Amino acid sequence: MTETHHGAHPRHALDEVIHAPVRFSIVATLAAADKAEFAFVRDTVEVSDSVLSRQVTTLEKAGYVAVTKGYVGKRPRTWLALTPAGRAAFAAHCQALRAIAGDGAGGA
Repeated sequence: MTETHHGAHPRHALDEVIHAPVRFSIVATLAAADKAEFAFVRDTVEVSDSVLSRQVTTLEKAGYVAVTKGYVGKRPRTWLALTPAGRAAFAAHCQALRAIAGDGAGGA
């Protein structure tokens, strides 16, 4: 039995990088803004600094998140933002989720 590479089921359009619950939550949070401070995303997603840092690194390597560092006064700050590729991947992932949920609704 051979598996097709791109079947018709919408699950084939899910993005494995975004699909992990914490990464999905991070991307969803960033999709609502141009950029967000690291601490804001951490608190919104309810994870530790180290968990957020690891997941952001994965998203950054995929080209979905841009990380910029700077200062507010003398305090160092880190900002996170979705890249255009990240926004497109998030939109496609959400569309696939809606298609799956719609197909599985059983004719409401």
